[in-house]
Amino acid sequence: MISFAVKVVVNAVAIWVATVLVDGVSVTGGGSTSSRVLTYLFIGLLFGLVNAFVKPVVKVLAFPFYVITLGLFTLVVNALMLELTAWLSSHTRLTLTLDHFWWTAVWAALVVTIVSMILNAVLPDPKD
Repeated sequence: MISFAVKVVVNAVAIWVATVLVDGVSVTGGGSTSSRVLTYLFIGLLFGLVNAFVKPVVKVLAFPFYVITLGLFTLVVNALMLELTAWLSSHTRLTLTLDHFWWTAVWAALVVTIVSMILNAVLPDPKD
């Protein structure tokens, strides 16, 4: 349970960094600092659930594309997961917004992937 909470926090921080670095990515909801943090945690939780349940199915179905592109298709799949998270969050008051798929979502996916890799390398692996 602790490792899942750490993953949610890592996702939230990675999405926050993406909103800072990539034009066209925004998160709305909450006015105070604490409510903004909770908004990012909610988006991070939603992104984690999408990655846990949807991404494995997409990876199996897209396996030939992974082979043909030597793994570069991972970036497109990660962008699709961000788009799905944005669509799911649009049904709540706390929303992730991506202006365009190709440049905005792909760049945001690249930023989220890099930040997540760095944070996962730095943070200790909690044992449940």
